[in-house]
Amino acid sequence: MQRYLRLLDYRAKRDHLLAGLMSGTSLDGVDAALVCVRTDGTGAIEQVTLKHFAYLPYSEELRSLLFSLCSVETARLDRLSLAHYGLAEWYAHAVQLLLGKAKVSADEVDAVCAHGQTVWHMASGGPFPGPMGTVEVRASLQIGDLSTLAERTGIPVVGNFRARDLAAGGQGAPLVPYADYILFRDAKKGRMLQNIGGIANVTVLPAGCGIGQVLAFDTGPGNMVIDEVVRIVTEGRQHCDEAGRLAAGGSVVQPLLERLLDDPFYRLPPPKSTGREVYGTAFARRLAEEARLSGVSGADLIATVTALTACSIAEAYKRFIFPAFRVDEVIVSGGGAHNQTLLRMLKQHLPAEVAVTTAEQFGIPDDAKEAVAFAVLGHETLMGRPSNVPSATGAKKAVPLGNVCW
Repeated sequence: MQRYLRLLDYRAKRDHLLAGLMSGTSLDGVDAALVCVRTDGTGAIEQVTLKHFAYLPYSEELRSLLFSLCSVETARLDRLSLAHYGLAEWYAHAVQLLLGKAKVSADEVDAVCAHGQTVWHMASGGPFPGPMGTVEVRASLQIGDLSTLAERTGIPVVGNFRARDLAAGGQGAPLVPYADYILFRDAKKGRMLQNIGGIANVTVLPAGCGIGQVLAFDTGPGNMVIDEVVRIVTEGRQHCDEAGRLAAGGSVVQPLLERLLDDPFYRLPPPKSTGREVYGTAFARRLAEEARLSGVSGADLIATVTALTACSIAEAYKRFIFPAFRVDEVIVSGGGAHNQTLLRMLKQHLPAEVAVTTAEQFGIPDDAKEAVAFAVLGHETLMGRPSNVPSATGAKKAVPLGNVCW
């Protein structure tokens, strides 16, 4: 009852303290951000402040389990059900770790806003036997039980953000553009927010734009293919290319890169989204086997898939953004912001007048931005306000996102 009453008082407050949780398609761990959201007299967001940030890495055992759940060849219903509830224990531990670092009690936090762990994403839909005949269904599954998380933390929880956008005819992704608009829009500068997590996605904020002018979409693989190729090449000794050092030691195999870039997804106009079901383990293993048979070295393969991420991002800009918008700067976040080889490749493919920087320069650690974003989305849910961006997801209308569990 006390938690329920806390939510009833939420809209009357000006300052709101929230914990945002994000575990992305890289399957590496949980990002947790303690965020203060201040509202004005109308309830609109006036200021967003990151108070503390914590990271909880997944164990090797959990990472292996999650990888198996992201493939139709290896996923099992018993393990999926177990992971759905078990992941909530990890999320609860991440919240406790965050609050311990911040020296904040659970009673002081208004809500935990949890994205959950994506294991499958079908933005383009599929046929399903409906009550009146076959219907096209869009689906996206994020696991991590909200009730368990609320019970373990003693804090109300907002989660399952993608479902309502899907129900409204959208792709359920990308959802971060609303927060990008709140945090980074500028009256004079045209900006692109480029997140490079497992999947890479971009948000375009034209100078002085309103929310209806925001464009966003997935550009293709981010770290997903790079990480999997690194695991294959190093026989599991490494899970990512720290700072891009492995890629820096190889050379891009241009014919292979050109073939990889001849992918229909890159030419598909926005709105569009993708995920591990397309660019996951099976994709990387086929690529690694092809490279082995062709005599491509491990270092050269890592350099080539790093170039794939950089070039697919740059090509998306050239096809869909630069012809229509003036862009002054690109702000990179996510794990890819630490890959210096990837950033160097990206800069090489962009006009010299477009500055490339990272979210860190704006006071938000590169790994924290999406956790902050879901705190913002959860806040808007509790305020009863919509936070999807139809111009980004393709939804028929703007809707409040997420379910609330107290």
